[in-house]
Amino acid sequence: MEKDKKLYMIGNAHIDVVWLWRWQEGLQEVKATFKSVLDRMKEYDDFIFTGSSAAYYEWVEENDPAMFEEICMRVKEGRWVIVGGWWTEPDCNAPCGESFVRQGLYGQRYFEEKFGVKSVCGYNVDSFGHNGNLPQILKKCGMDSYVFMRPGRHEKGIAGETFVWKSADGSSVHAFRLPFEYCTWPDQIEEHVRRCAGEIKNSGGGIMCFYGVGNHGGGPTKRNIDSIHQMDARPDLPVLKLSSPNEYFEDVKKSGRDLPVVCGGLFHHSSGCYSAESRVKALNREAEMRLLMAERVSVMAGLLAGGKYPAEEYRKAWKSVLFNQFHDILAGTSLRESYEDAAEDYGYALHIAGRGLNSAVQSLSWQINIPMEEGMKPLVVVNPNAFEAKAEVQAESWTFQEGTVLLDEQGNQIPYQLVQSSASLQGRCCICFVADLPSLGWRTYRFAVREKAETFPEVTASECSAENKWFKLTLDPETGYITSLLKKSDGTEYFSGPAAVPVVIRDESDTWSHAVRIFDDEIGRFKAISVRLIESGPVKCLFRVTSVYGVSRMIQDFSVFQDLDYIAVKTTVDWHEKLAMLKLQFPMNMNYLRTSWEIPYGVEQREPDGEEYPMQMWMDLEGTNPGMETSMNGLSILNDGKFAGSVAGKTAALTVLRSPVYTHHEPYQLQENLEYVYVDQGTQTFTYGLYPHDGSWENAATVRRAKMMNCQPTALFETYHEGSLKQTGSLLEVNQENIVVEVLKKAEDSSGDVILRAYETAGRSVKAELTIDVLRQTIEADFQPFEIKTLRLPEVPGKKGGEAVWTNMLEE
Repeated sequence: MEKDKKLYMIGNAHIDVVWLWRWQEGLQEVKATFKSVLDRMKEYDDFIFTGSSAAYYEWVEENDPAMFEEICMRVKEGRWVIVGGWWTEPDCNAPCGESFVRQGLYGQRYFEEKFGVKSVCGYNVDSFGHNGNLPQILKKCGMDSYVFMRPGRHEKGIAGETFVWKSADGSSVHAFRLPFEYCTWPDQIEEHVRRCAGEIKNSGGGIMCFYGVGNHGGGPTKRNIDSIHQMDARPDLPVLKLSSPNEYFEDVKKSGRDLPVVCGGLFHHSSGCYSAESRVKALNREAEMRLLMAERVSVMAGLLAGGKYPAEEYRKAWKSVLFNQFHDILAGTSLRESYEDAAEDYGYALHIAGRGLNSAVQSLSWQINIPMEEGMKPLVVVNPNAFEAKAEVQAESWTFQEGTVLLDEQGNQIPYQLVQSSASLQGRCCICFVADLPSLGWRTYRFAVREKAETFPEVTASECSAENKWFKLTLDPETGYITSLLKKSDGTEYFSGPAAVPVVIRDESDTWSHAVRIFDDEIGRFKAISVRLIESGPVKCLFRVTSVYGVSRMIQDFSVFQDLDYIAVKTTVDWHEKLAMLKLQFPMNMNYLRTSWEIPYGVEQREPDGEEYPMQMWMDLEGTNPGMETSMNGLSILNDGKFAGSVAGKTAALTVLRSPVYTHHEPYQLQENLEYVYVDQGTQTFTYGLYPHDGSWENAATVRRAKMMNCQPTALFETYHEGSLKQTGSLLEVNQENIVVEVLKKAEDSSGDVILRAYETAGRSVKAELTIDVLRQTIEADFQPFEIKTLRLPEVPGKKGGEAVWTNMLEE
């Protein structure tokens, strides 16, 4: 009998706050939708509404306090059900791991403060894919269930629409994939109900059925609700119960039925979203990293030098970033004009973070004891990362007098060289050197005149090749491609053919690339018009490859360092092609190839199937060289603002950009007589890195190399003065290389406590020690593979209740 089955009718209003409209219209639609929902609640005593996204409620609170109070009453009544627990419904692949934590931190705290509830159900019905670490983050933000719709059943097979979703650390949540749409029109609801009812296979079973006008808001209509009441009376349909996801998952758990277990990321919907609209993605990465650096250095400056921690400013900046991670903004699928709005918001966040970082560095450097020396110019270099690192430092300066040397705090001379200044005038220069920096600390260097200046050997270089003690790089003078990357210790050749090849691919798909998983229709390659050795000295040499394709131009600056074991490639692309994609290809000379991809707060292994996948700061290719099967080697491809790539067989590719028409959605056909605006036209700059390493990435510090590329040291010229700090020092140390402290911030509750968040990066269990001397704290912790741990530390050692305690991501 059909009445033995149940449809949980979920009244909702999916609101794309930005999509084919800008946020101003989105705000108006939020208010109109919420007003409609409140009216329906007055008309139907059994009507229940499900709503997400704390940002929407904050808008209403500020814009219509009376409506907000009415919502509060309905939440308390239990008929307005808060789900999601996040600031918005973001893209679930491109943001960094900490952004997902902040979505939950700020969203859940807002809901609890304003409504007295926290969400227990994660909710991203329209996001285009979901990274495999979300179960852990959801669980540690207080949610044990999750609702999504994409990828659909035609894009990923799952043994049941309700399942247990598990992340690599062992955390799991109950998940439900909507089998059909999350929204309905009033005259479509019966057809929609019958389709959903057909998904209930067994007597006594049930499934969720979402209804309500969506995308541009709207919500459940009177006709919707009347139709549900009428259909519920029919014997040929299941029981139709106005309900919520919370109730559905509670009933699933009570039933005790076995559910399939799914591990890892959920793909493939809209593969083109990982590379469309490069500007917003680059701004997002830059804002995330600058905020994390600013928080860490601000805590350090506060503890060691009495610097201010601008908590409220950082919170507002994060909320600005989180809002623009909305799935239709960050994915690159919104109206072109909306990206001007997003750039303004990211600019605000970058401004706040930049000022906070500078203030912290200035506070810290002003307390460093620097003895007076006539003509001496001190340079304080701050490492914002919680691990020791060697990194390139560049600083603009007035031209040095003859005999100037660079000294460390012990008086040892350090090699440096002059590189092209940003200023094109007499009397200015740019200095470059490699700094050896302590973990989340600082080091004071000095430029001073000495009678005897040491001579340092220059990087070994010729017209098209350069080498250091680790490897030799060779470029083709005709094409500008890499012809060889040779590992000197064992003769490993990393590439089987020309590498770092800018390949242009035909891409006539829409903005989302609906139903496209592989981009491999090559139509041409950039070819060099110039390959030149631009800079050479004791620190590095730099080859500039200028190449062209069609009316587009690319400059790749390959830097080989004397004392760094990776190649940095600063790349400028002036792109004017249309309906095309640009990839950098690397054919690997490896057998038994294993491909690893960084995901938010974790790593996934994926098959080299040629499909387009999202990524964070790196991908790694590992295997054996032909004829050297006993020796494992790897190459990590790092980046500071790209989010997609592919590996087809043995050929890896970093996706640089793609240029569809803005917000072109199939089945609409582009018209020859119309003018369109194409994505990613013009100039963009990014840096990628090639890091050849022994063995696997797990033992090769790939994660740290990538983080250093994205969170670079800050250098500040100082003057001599007395101070309480030594010329070099460190705030925090970790004794295990596979543990990275990502977050050091002040607690949200204004207690003054410090929040530390660390995670395991290599997929193996480990016992670690984290030491903060100034707080007189050494904490031991056992980490499971890819586990994220959050620690609350008292700011004042020995204060009452001042023991360090492990807490959740909500800082409770």
